[in-house]
Amino acid sequence: MRPADKGIAVTLAQRFDAPLALAARLLMAVLFLMAGLSNAGDVRGFAETLAADGVPIAVGGLVFWYLILSGAFLIAGVQTRATALTMAGFSLLSGLLAYSDLALPTDMVMLLKNIALTGGYLMIALHGPGQWSVDAWLAKQAA
Repeated sequence: MRPADKGIAVTLAQRFDAPLALAARLLMAVLFLMAGLSNAGDVRGFAETLAADGVPIAVGGLVFWYLILSGAFLIAGVQTRATALTMAGFSLLSGLLAYSDLALPTDMVMLLKNIALTGGYLMIALHGPGQWSVDAWLAKQAA
């Protein structure tokens, strides 16, 4: 990349930081939020499905609420860094637990998807929420 190109890229990144950070949070949160909401009609069934994979049934109910709340927190930019870190850990751990048969092509792809998601959540934790977030609003109020 030529120095002039780097200047343009940096300028564009700075100019669009707020909307791109919001877009990243939305795109990364939708998976968790939709996974939780899609099970809202049958939380017990969701917990029983997880129990079949060895997760205690009480934890299954907590996972349901975690999916919804973490997705909502990430979208709004509430406790963004901590939320993104927990989502990274959840994505990696759930991928390793759920997709452990690497001889199956589908399990390999799904595990790699979870690993990629982990990287995305880590980038959000590193970057922070951006200016269009509750975290940024609270920081302005405190200043």
